[in-house]
Amino acid sequence: MRLDKYLAQSTGFSRKEVRRFMKAGEVIVNTQEVSDPALQIAHSDEVYLSGYPVEPPGDKYLMLNKPLGCVCSNDDSTHPTVLSLIDLPRADELTICGRLDVDTTGLVLLTSNGKWAHRVTSPRHKTGKLYQVVTADPIPESAIDKFSKGLMLINEKTRTKPAQLTITGQNKADVVLTEGRYHQVKRMFAAIGNKVEALHRVSIGSISLDEELEPGEFRYLTDEEINSI
Repeated sequence: MRLDKYLAQSTGFSRKEVRRFMKAGEVIVNTQEVSDPALQIAHSDEVYLSGYPVEPPGDKYLMLNKPLGCVCSNDDSTHPTVLSLIDLPRADELTICGRLDVDTTGLVLLTSNGKWAHRVTSPRHKTGKLYQVVTADPIPESAIDKFSKGLMLINEKTRTKPAQLTITGQNKADVVLTEGRYHQVKRMFAAIGNKVEALHRVSIGSISLDEELEPGEFRYLTDEEINSI
C-alpha cells in the first residue's frame, strides 16, 4: 500500500495533509525520514507520524483495564472517559463493547468493528462475562440457587437469565452473566438483600484481562482473542 494511503486510512488525515507532514519531515519509516508518498509499505514496516507509531489500516481490537472514576461513554462533563485513555488516532470512533459503571473496574473491550462488538454484547450470543464481587454482608449459600434460576429486579417485567454464582469468601463471589442489564450485578445482590461494595470484571468470553495492564492501560487483542468471539 502507498505510504500516503496507509497514513490517511490509519489516521483520518487527508492525503493532502499527509503530504504536508512528509514535507515537514514528520514521517519516519523504519528509522528513515520519508517524503515520497508513493513508497510502498509492507506489513512489517514501522511507520511513525510526528513521533508516534501508526498502526496499519483496518479494524482495531483493544482491551483496557478500566480504573475507578472513569466512565464508559464518548463524552462526559464530570468524569474522564475510557476513550480519553486510548492514545491512538481516531480513538473517539471506537465502540465500547459492554459498559462498566463509574465505580466498576476491570476489562473493557473496544473495537472499530461494529459486527464484532454486537457479538460481544448481544445476549443471543451468550458471551459469558465474569465479575469479582465484594459485598457489604455475608453471601448465603442459598444465593447460588437463586442466581441460577434468575431473579426479578425492581422495575423489570422478566427474570434475569440464569447466572452462575461461586462464593469465594464470606463477602466475596464470582458471578458469570450472559446478559447486560442496567447495573445488573448490583441489582441482583440488592434483590437478595445485599449490597455490592466493589465490582471488577475479569473476563468476557475467553478473553481475560491481561494481568500486566495497570489501571488505565490498554493493549491490542491477539488474533486468537479476536477470533474467540
